[in-house]
Formats: sequence, structure tokens, C-alpha cells
Amino acid sequence: MTRTAMIALDLSSPGAPVSPRIFGTFVEHMGRCVYEGIYEPTHPTADAAGFRGDIRDLVRGLGATIVRYPGGNFVSGYRWEDGVGPREERPRRLDAAWHSTESNAVGLHEFASWAESVGLELMEAVNLGTRGPAEAAQLLEYANHPSGTALSDWRRSNGREAPFGIRVWCLGNEMDGPWQIGHKTADEYGRIAAETARLMRFIDPDVELVIAGSSNHEMPTFGTWERTVLTHTADLVDHISVHAYYEEHDGDTASFLASSVGLDAYLEEVAGIIDEVRAERGITRPIGISVDEWNVWNQTRWNEVDKPAVFSGDWPEAPRLIEDEYTALDAVVVGSLLISLVSHADRVSMANLAQLVNVIAPIRCEPGGAAWRQPTYFPFADAAHHARGRVVVPVIESAAVDTARYGTVPTIASVATLEEDRLALFAVNRGLTEPQEVSFTAPGRVVAAHVLAGPDGDIRATNGPEAELVAPRELAIASAGGTHTFTLPPVSWACVRVELDSPAGDAL
Repeated sequence: MTRTAMIALDLSSPGAPVSPRIFGTFVEHMGRCVYEGIYEPTHPTADAAGFRGDIRDLVRGLGATIVRYPGGNFVSGYRWEDGVGPREERPRRLDAAWHSTESNAVGLHEFASWAESVGLELMEAVNLGTRGPAEAAQLLEYANHPSGTALSDWRRSNGREAPFGIRVWCLGNEMDGPWQIGHKTADEYGRIAAETARLMRFIDPDVELVIAGSSNHEMPTFGTWERTVLTHTADLVDHISVHAYYEEHDGDTASFLASSVGLDAYLEEVAGIIDEVRAERGITRPIGISVDEWNVWNQTRWNEVDKPAVFSGDWPEAPRLIEDEYTALDAVVVGSLLISLVSHADRVSMANLAQLVNVIAPIRCEPGGAAWRQPTYFPFADAAHHARGRVVVPVIESAAVDTARYGTVPTIASVATLEEDRLALFAVNRGLTEPQEVSFTAPGRVVAAHVLAGPDGDIRATNGPEAELVAPRELAIASAGGTHTFTLPPVSWACVRVELDSPAGDAL
């Protein structure tokens, strides 16, 4: 049986602008994300700098805008100086965060050049685990000061004449987590973060600073952590981080498909805390939410099976860590999380899909071999390329789904964006068994529409080096009098683009 759903769009008064930085990504020195991922000098497609050309093409196709680097847990024990200067003189180090050996073959110079080549703004994280304000300020001076000091001239002697001009800086990573190197209490972290922020602004007043929020919503200190840290730093920082990972628990697929309901609540709670602290302290500067780690990740398997095996062995270089094989189901959940991020464009200033290659990533590859797109690649690419202008949060009438974790939720989740005469609508069907006939009204013509679902309804279908089983296919649209109707199969994602008869606001 096919059910019906209505998506009502008010195009006369669109909401907040959608920041392109919402479509960011994340590269950590972890597993095979850097080495045997973006960087493999012996690969047939590698350029003169050692970066894989096939990966470069897939990254460009993904459409990401900003990249967080170099961690993650890795950054809390990282010496940035190890990654600059002649490669043959760089030290090999133990990486305690991921029980690996770091060669330092790729550092700031190499990565920044690669990021520029694929159109990614660099978002740099500083070590506030084993280091502090002085080292963070030194990295900033090295990266951004033009010349005439020991550090800026060291950069120039290392081959980078002009400053890197890095604008966005993360003040540590997940410092609330006991797994983190240099784990701190909220007061300890808040104080060192404030000192770091103040010193960095002395050196470069134009930097944007991201304070580390809770590692996840389930942390026992969530809420208290944010309030305490913001009390120390609200007049010094521009963003506070949110990290959010989701997985299917005990075969509860319905709840997994409703993960975005949990993300909605998480974002709204953090926004409320920001508002409370700003009001209490009389802070006028806005503070955005940087969701600088989010994705689907089977953490249960990692913590119970993979991590104990990895951490009990030797110290390998670029081991295979959390290389989750994503399914059509996972792609639809990623799509719904993107809908949540865009829907909260008034508060979400940045977001980074974690990670980019091999490690819980939309792109996978094999050493010396092929690279391919995981199913999660496609909804992200749709949103990154087409969610432009201002957000239009719709009113949705649809059937409901009962879930154990989130209660009763709408079967259809959707959001739209509007830029002049271009409308993009994104939608998912959370239903496991029934297709949904979806209608929306927008005076204009559909110029493109596609749907992503498992072949023959197989929600566990995956992609690999030999076959791309899960990929977008054309979506049939019936249009009449400005109303457009399409059918979403169970567990599916759709992207529909409309060229309006007149620009937004004209006769609407």
C-alpha cells in the first residue's frame, strides 16, 4: 500500500542562510585516512607530491567545503613541528591515541597544499592535551604571520612564502572524554582554552575559534560541561563543537532511521545553553554550533571487538581502523542527519562529516588499487552541491512510525533551500515497508530529480571496488499547476530541484 504525504513550503519568507561550511569533512591522522588514503606515493594515479589522483577526483565530486585537520584524538598528543621541514629529517613517533606509528611524511605544508587543490578551506586543530597556549600560538604565528620572525621565516624556508591564512582553529578535541590524552575537567579545560584563545587573538585578531563541547549527548557531564566551558570563554570564541555518531542498536532499524530526531534535540539543547550563558554574561557576540564530527559509526563493534585487538598488538603504521562498510540504510540515515543540519542553519555554523577516506568515510580505496564511493557519498554530495541560499523548513503531513528510542516520528523528513529562482528539496522516507507518495507546491518546473535506495529494496546493499550497487537513479515527477508529486520507496533519499517561474518573493 502506498501512503500519501504533503510537504508545505512557504517560499515567501525563507529562513536563515545556509552556510557552505555545513558541508565540511574531516581528515585525521588515523588508520588509512591519510596514508594509503589521500596520500600514497606509489599509486599509479599519484601526483608529484604523492597524493592519489583518483581520490582527488572523488573528493572534488563530493563537494565538501572545509576540512578539519589533523584530529581528532590524534591532535591531543601531536607535535606540529614534527610535520614540517625536510621529510628525511622528520621524526617517527608513537601515536598513543590510535596505538599506531606516525611517520610524519604528511604535515601542515603537504596537507594545506592538497586541501587547496581540492577546494577545501583548512580548519586547524591545536593540541591542548599535552601542550598549551604557547604551542598553539607558535603554530598560529608559523602559519599566518607574513614574515620577519623566527617562526614565520621558518615557514618560508620550508617552502611556503605566503602565509597559510588559516581562519578557523579548534581549541583541542573532546577534552571531556577520559579516553582523551590530557583529559580535563570542565574548569581546567575552560581556563586553558580561554588563555589559548586570548593569546591567539593577540597574534591574529581575525581568527575564528571553536571551543570543545561534549564528546556526545550521552556524556554524564553533558550540559554542565557546556555551561562551564562557555562561562570561561563565551567572550572569546565563535563556535562550540558538537560530536554526534549514530548506529543501529540490536536490530532496531526503526529507531536508527529516526536518528535525526535525536540530533534535532541535541542541537536545540546546545543552542539553549548558549543563549542562557550569553544572557547571563551579557555577551553580544554570536556563538555558532560546529558539528565538527558526525556520521553513522558502529561504535559498539569498535569498542567491543576491533579496538581491543588493535590496542593489544604492535604499533603498526596506517593500520585498518573503523573502515565501516556502509549500506543503503546508512545512506538514508546520513541523508536525514543532513536534513537536520540544514534545518538548523540558524544555529549550525559548521559541520564536518567524519571522516573523508577509509575511516568511517564516504570514500574507500585499496593500496595500489581502486577507489570507490560508499552509499553515504551520494546524499552528502547532493546537499553539498545544491543546498544553497536560505533554508525553507517545511510543514509536513505524513504517516507516522513508532520507534523504541524516539517515540512516534513522521515517516517523511524533509527540508528545502531557496536561492533566487532555484529551489532544492531533500526528503527521506523512514518507513521500512511502505512507499510514500509525496507532493509539494512550487510554481516552476522540475529540472532534476533522483532517488537513492537499495536495489530491489535491499537496505543492506553496499558498494565495492567492483560494483556500485547503491547509486542515485532518476526519480519520476508528475507536475500539474505547480504541484509536484513523486513516490519515495521505503528507506530512501531524494533530491528534487525546481527552477521557479519567478525569483523568491516575487508574486509568491
